[in-house]
Amino acid sequence: MDDRNTGYTQGIGSSDIGAFADSLAESLDRQMKVAYEPEERKTLRRFSSTEVAELLRVSTSNLRNRHKDGSFPEVHTDGRGHRFYTAEEVEELRNILARTGKNADAYRPGRRQGDRLQVISVVNFKGGSSKTTATIHLAHRYALRGYRVLVLDLDPQASLTTFFGFRPELEFADGGTIYDALRYEGQVPLSEVIQKTYFHKLDMAPAGLMLSEYETETANALARRVQPIFAERLALALEEVDSDYDIVLIDCPPQLGFLTLTALAASTGLLVTVVPGMLDIASMSQFLKLASETVKAVEEAIGRQVTWDFVKFLITRYEPSDGPQTQMAAYLRSILAGQVMTEPMLKSTAISDAGMTQQTIYEVDPGQLIRKTIDRALTSVNSVADELEQTIQMAWGRR
Repeated sequence: MDDRNTGYTQGIGSSDIGAFADSLAESLDRQMKVAYEPEERKTLRRFSSTEVAELLRVSTSNLRNRHKDGSFPEVHTDGRGHRFYTAEEVEELRNILARTGKNADAYRPGRRQGDRLQVISVVNFKGGSSKTTATIHLAHRYALRGYRVLVLDLDPQASLTTFFGFRPELEFADGGTIYDALRYEGQVPLSEVIQKTYFHKLDMAPAGLMLSEYETETANALARRVQPIFAERLALALEEVDSDYDIVLIDCPPQLGFLTLTALAASTGLLVTVVPGMLDIASMSQFLKLASETVKAVEEAIGRQVTWDFVKFLITRYEPSDGPQTQMAAYLRSILAGQVMTEPMLKSTAISDAGMTQQTIYEVDPGQLIRKTIDRALTSVNSVADELEQTIQMAWGRR
C-alpha cells in the first residue's frame, strides 16, 4: 500500500536520527569556532587587581606597592591605569611571594612530601544535581589558587569535555578519551589521553560516547576473570601521573554503573551533590544504600577495604528565599550533621548565563553580567571551594 494515498508518512527511522545528530554536530562546531575566534579554541581572560589580590590572599594595596617597588613585574595596563593579569602572571607573583614572603607555605597550597594525591569523585544518582557545574567551577578555582589540577570526564555524555572547548563527537570519534586508558584491550597510558587546556595548571582527560562501551566490556571481563578488574583500573592508571598533580576531580555519570564504581574505588574523597528537595534527597538515599552494598561486593573482589579521607554533601541549586528548600536543607543537616558542607552552591542566573556559552563565572567577562549578580555567584562558589579546600588540607594533615 502506498502511504501517500492513505495519509500516513513513512515515519522517522534511525538514519533520520543520525542525520539530526550530524546536523547538530556541524552547527555546534561552527558556533564554537565563531565563539572562540580568532584562535578557534577557548582562551582565558585576564584578571583584575581585585581578583588577583583575593586569589593570592594579599591586599590590593600590597599588590600595588609591590609593583611600585619593583618586586613584582609590570603587567598589562589599560587606558585608566588598571592592571590586568594572565593566569601565568598570577602564578609568577605567587612564586615571588613564596620566595620573599613571611609565610612561604601559605602561597604554595599544594602537596608536600608525604602527601598523597587527592582524588575526588563528584557523584549522585540523579541528573540535574549540578555535578558537572560543581566539578568545572572547583577545577577552575583550584587552578587559580595554585594547585596542579587534573579533571577526568567519566560521563559518556561528555558535558565536562565540551565545557573545555572540545567537540568530543568530532575530535575524539576515533579515540583519545579516558576510555582508552581504561579499556581491557589496547589500553594506553593515561598520560597519552590527558589534554593540556587553555587554563593554566589545569589538564583534563576527555570523554566520548565510546566510554559507554566500558559498561558492557566490564561485565564480559568479569565473566572471563580479566585482570586487573574494573575497580583497580583507574587507580593503577593514575599511578603513572601521580607526581604531576595535587588534586584530581572526577565528573561521574548519573548512575551507579561500572564507571562510577571505578571512580569510587580510586578516590580518596567523595563530593555528593544534592538539590534540597524531597525527591532529590530520597533519590540520594537510594544511591547511598546501593553504593554501600555494591562497594562491599567490590571490596570482596579486590581483597581490600575501600575507604575515603572524607565524604561531603554539597547542597546545590539552593535558593535561600525558598521556604521548602530551606526546610529540606535543615533536615539534611540534622540527619547527616557535619558531613553536609556549611556553604551551599546557590542557584544563580550568572552561573546559568555563563554556562550558555560554555563558561564558568571565572571565565566570563564580569562586564557582561550584572555586577550584583556575578558578585553573589562568585561569593557562593568561592566559599564552597574554600571550604572543600580546607577539607583537602586537613586530609594532608594541615590546618
